[in-house]
Amino acid sequence: MGILDSLENSPEFKGVLAQLEGSVLPTVLSEVLGNGSQGGLNAIIAKLQQAGLGDQVKSWIGNGQNLPITSEQLQQVLGSDTVRQLAARFNIPVDQLSQVLAKVLPKAVDEASPNGTLPASS
Repeated sequence: MGILDSLENSPEFKGVLAQLEGSVLPTVLSEVLGNGSQGGLNAIIAKLQQAGLGDQVKSWIGNGQNLPITSEQLQQVLGSDTVRQLAARFNIPVDQLSQVLAKVLPKAVDEASPNGTLPASS
């Protein structure tokens, strides 16, 4: 069992995850995937692909299993300042926000791209 496994099973992480899923996560995902400071879903996808994460992105958009992304990779793509600002805005520790986003982003992109097609940029 790795350190992330033990963290994910800790009551603190589960409490943060429940808090995020309940009210904060939809807003954070909207900020990250929507037309917030990151430029929308297509801009995030482009950033991820430019960062060498094209295989992961392809798996999220296509059918089949979604490949994972680490919190460090996601933080690098979004930018540490952006992640810090989101964490501060929602009063959540940066590392926990990054971990939860890394866990839910693949599914969010998958759900935003039914039939393997990204929505058109607005």
